[in-house]
Amino acid sequence: MPDAPHASAPTTAGRTPVASTGSPEVAHEEAYAALHADATAVLASWEPTSRTAAAARDRTLALLAAGPVAMSRTHRAGHVTASALVLDATGTRVLLCLHGKLHRWVQLGGHCEVGDRTLAGAALREATEESGIAGLRIDPVPIDVDIHPVACQGGSLHHDVRFAVLAPAGAVERVSDESSALGWFPPGALPEPLADGTVQLVAPARAALRRSPLRRAP
Repeated sequence: MPDAPHASAPTTAGRTPVASTGSPEVAHEEAYAALHADATAVLASWEPTSRTAAAARDRTLALLAAGPVAMSRTHRAGHVTASALVLDATGTRVLLCLHGKLHRWVQLGGHCEVGDRTLAGAALREATEESGIAGLRIDPVPIDVDIHPVACQGGSLHHDVRFAVLAPAGAVERVSDESSALGWFPPGALPEPLADGTVQLVAPARAALRRSPLRRAP
């Protein structure tokens, strides 16, 4: 979901897959170099929103020292992912999905892909694909970083960088193959079972969108 801050989500149409001409390490260097550089720069300059997020940011920067391979799901030691808490045009409801595998309500997001050039772009792409909503806009400053175990490669860690996203007025969601349901919820009445770490995104997301030029502050 690249790329320009505050831009509508790009599509994957027209992307040219990166062909590997050497070792897996060289392939990752070629495919994820720009995204790795962006992730490193964004996190190095980011002001964490909590002590927990600060510790996760530092661990993620240490992971990124491995190079662009840290952006790929093939990196079993851990890899960087991107997610988004989508708010409606009024900023009073959040969009969550009932994850098809986790069977929990969670924000939208997932793995970075070849062709993603920024973390914000990756988060915006994922949010667009999983919500079916066109015209989403994103604040390119993260609102949280969270590290949690996942089943990738037989057991790995997601270093998930999270962003605030704003839906256009009148947005109508469409369930994707990755979720069982989508729903809009007021922050004080989030659904259960809720994924760990999702509730902590609401306050920083609403604060980010009040500061952002994406919409007028309430």
